[in-house]
Amino acid sequence: MRAPTGSIVGLCSASATMFAVGMAFLGYWGVHEPSPWAPRDVAVVTLAFIGFAALGSVTWIATTPVAEEEAEKVVPARRAFVSGVLLIWLSVLVSVVG
Repeated sequence: MRAPTGSIVGLCSASATMFAVGMAFLGYWGVHEPSPWAPRDVAVVTLAFIGFAALGSVTWIATTPVAEEEAEKVVPARRAFVSGVLLIWLSVLVSVVG
């Protein structure tokens, strides 16, 4: 099996970076505070966790071995990355606006 190169490495790095940014946001936002959660808080955490799942799956999708030499998993990995980024930013938006 070939080692990942090019856009796959960049995509995996970007995914890990956005994952870290999302975790920093949740830590700063106050997911660990003892006060009761409002429905807005649940929405923020739910959106963020779904975004984390999408970002966490990028590396798995991009580096999955394929049967054919020409087939790559970059397009589905890019979709998962964009979905994760959008969900994390939507979570930030809900926390700021709401």
